[in-house]
Amino acid sequence: MNKKILSLGLASILSAGCFAQIKPLVANKDAIRFSKAINPIDGRKHLSILASDEYEGRETGTKGAWMAADYIRNYFKSIGLKGPVNGDYFQKIDLANYSVSESMFTINGQPKQAYKDFVILSNSVGLNGFTFSANDVVFVGYGLTKDGYNDFDGINVEGKVVMMFAAGDPTAKAGDKTDRRQAMMARAKKMSYLAQGKAKAVILIDPTLDNITEARKASYTAGSNVMKTAENIERMKKQNPFTSISISTATANEILKTANTSVDAVQKKIAETMKPASQTLSVAISASAMKKETPVRCENVLGFLEGTDPVLKKEVLVLTGHYDHIGITPDVEGPDKINNGADDDGSGTTGVLLMAKAFSDAKKAGKGPKRSILFMTVVGEEKGLWGSEWYSEHPVFPVENTIADLNTDMIGRVGEEYLGKPDSANYIYSVGSKMLSSDLATLQDRVNATYTKMKLDFKYDDPNDTERIYYRSDHYNFAKLGIPIIFYYDGMLQQDYHRPGDEVSKINFELLAKRAHLTYYIGWELANQAKRPVVDMDGKGNPKK
Repeated sequence: MNKKILSLGLASILSAGCFAQIKPLVANKDAIRFSKAINPIDGRKHLSILASDEYEGRETGTKGAWMAADYIRNYFKSIGLKGPVNGDYFQKIDLANYSVSESMFTINGQPKQAYKDFVILSNSVGLNGFTFSANDVVFVGYGLTKDGYNDFDGINVEGKVVMMFAAGDPTAKAGDKTDRRQAMMARAKKMSYLAQGKAKAVILIDPTLDNITEARKASYTAGSNVMKTAENIERMKKQNPFTSISISTATANEILKTANTSVDAVQKKIAETMKPASQTLSVAISASAMKKETPVRCENVLGFLEGTDPVLKKEVLVLTGHYDHIGITPDVEGPDKINNGADDDGSGTTGVLLMAKAFSDAKKAGKGPKRSILFMTVVGEEKGLWGSEWYSEHPVFPVENTIADLNTDMIGRVGEEYLGKPDSANYIYSVGSKMLSSDLATLQDRVNATYTKMKLDFKYDDPNDTERIYYRSDHYNFAKLGIPIIFYYDGMLQQDYHRPGDEVSKINFELLAKRAHLTYYIGWELANQAKRPVVDMDGKGNPKK
């Protein structure tokens, strides 16, 4: 057994119950006194609002996320936290939406109707748009290159407009199923082949466009949001996406009739002969599209509690949770289309609000933390850790003064591995505490042994973790800067994950509060102890050389 994995397992056992082997702290009466603000009743009040249908799943850049941001800001303000961004509570993120503002597609000079006959998506249009025309189209069936079957046999695609079916494989065995991920990978492979072959453009025959609903049309016209970091801006400038146009079956038939055939006819021919039906079609095609940039409201919400020690208050502890979720999925089965995100991550956001109240109460009573604390709920985690990435590149407080980040992302439910087990109401996955600081790892064990006595499960510290949990939440953007972190997570990867079933009614508020208590007590110690946690590990849990 790998020695590192064995040590993690032993630590988990110790945390589960053998607290006598861990030197506990002296329980701080003030910490216990003010921890009462972290309770299931107030937790339910916050989460019932944040994860309500009214907030529409809090998708980044939408009304629901703005409502959540306003709620959090107003709450921070009401309990006396300060706005640290030039007096504001919002750290604005430079987010822009890129959509197709104008698109045109003609067959033999006859214009076709966008979002009925054809669709051009924004990700196939460069910043400067595109325009092209051609007097013939190369039809290549399914665009497959496999052993014994090659739709491109004898065809040079350079400079050509190529037409093919968006999906399908006539050589597949009966009963074989292709999931969405496999289909996307297959399409990407075809597009890469055409791009490398220097084709001018590709026309994809897509039957899903035959009856476009209003909801589907809205998803096509919505475009895509891009966070305008220096890296992304440079990438967009260099990016020259391969031009693709999706067309309906009827539109494809209009093109194919120039060769006296149709979609059904060529599909039947290929299926019966198991040979390609590739051919050049004499038909005039033209197309163009322009890309439009529109600013999108997007912000992290920050509340600041200044420390009481004249020297230590320059150092900052950060407590994070992401308030965004994935919004509404109109095509999901069933009447409920709203992904409420009660656990992911309404629960962690609620934990941050409860902890903010506890520390604020302590300061009002003259027992405030020596170091400063930044309570930060970030946006865009579901899009790729956007909010924390933005903060890491535009820190409000100097990175060198940031002593640690404690991140709560999904702390309200019981994950699959603990369902029905004795520890189901008394565990939490602790992720990353050992990666950068042995001090922080030791402090966690001692705090837990003193106050909460939870089972700490270190499963996801395993470097061979196939889920790569350590890299999948906002703490990671702090860890990349060399800031010690702990990420608390309940392990719910199957039940209702990113589905409308992630509802407030399924939250265990007693457990949510207990997990927030653990985070709070560690925060209390970090904010008040004499020295900040030393960074003596290499970011992977190995001692620095």
